[in-house]
Amino acid sequence: MRSEESLKQKSNQRLNAEHRCAYSSSIYMHQRSLEMEDKRRVLPNYIEKVQNDISINMREILVDWLVEVLDEYKLVSDTLYLTISYVDRFLSSHALSKNKLQLLGVSCMLIASKYEEIGPPHVEDFCYITDNTYRKDEVVEMEEEVLKFFNYEMSSPTTKTFLRLFIRVIQGNYNKSDLHFEFLSCYLAELSLLDYGCLRYLPSVVAASAIFLSRFMIQPEIHPWSRALQSFSGYKPSNLKKCVLAIHDLHMNRKEAL
Repeated sequence: MRSEESLKQKSNQRLNAEHRCAYSSSIYMHQRSLEMEDKRRVLPNYIEKVQNDISINMREILVDWLVEVLDEYKLVSDTLYLTISYVDRFLSSHALSKNKLQLLGVSCMLIASKYEEIGPPHVEDFCYITDNTYRKDEVVEMEEEVLKFFNYEMSSPTTKTFLRLFIRVIQGNYNKSDLHFEFLSCYLAELSLLDYGCLRYLPSVVAASAIFLSRFMIQPEIHPWSRALQSFSGYKPSNLKKCVLAIHDLHMNRKEAL
């Protein structure tokens, strides 16, 4: 009797897993189609092509500072990814003076936090975090400009979106998790946010590359890209090679700097 119940339970678990996999696959394909849309794509060389007063180093300083703001207000990482996506996409079409770059950053984080957070910070909080360099009306005005540019369509897949889906595929059984692997994957993905060169890669490619590299670092004796990941993502290891090497270089440079 117990054997029959055990077999039935295992059968139900397998069916549920297959259902979840099919559901995740549908979500993934939808997100992939969204990231390919022109209106959601970043111009990978916008600093050279569009900007006259902003440098690559200034962008890196802004992103690094936004990470500190995220920590200060205890915001979720999805807010950071969405913020930087807004910043890069806006700068891909609008030449901005360097004295307004931080203003754009806080305004984009204000919008992203309203989208992602349960209790987002107020406009005054973002003014305060800039040592009141910008007034409330300036932040609100920039917020409105960004919203109009995106036509109020603020949802967009980010590297974090795809990272979450790939981790589910690897875990298989959602009752189990490898925190070491998850944290390392998230860390490597976040390193890519700082690097202007990573804008040439789609968010799904960056996420897949972070997964690939973290698996290799944890278990180098096992091939990091399984058939399940290749089938789910549509990416072969050769498709990820350049991005994996770029993230690996970022990791090594950051490790040497510590």
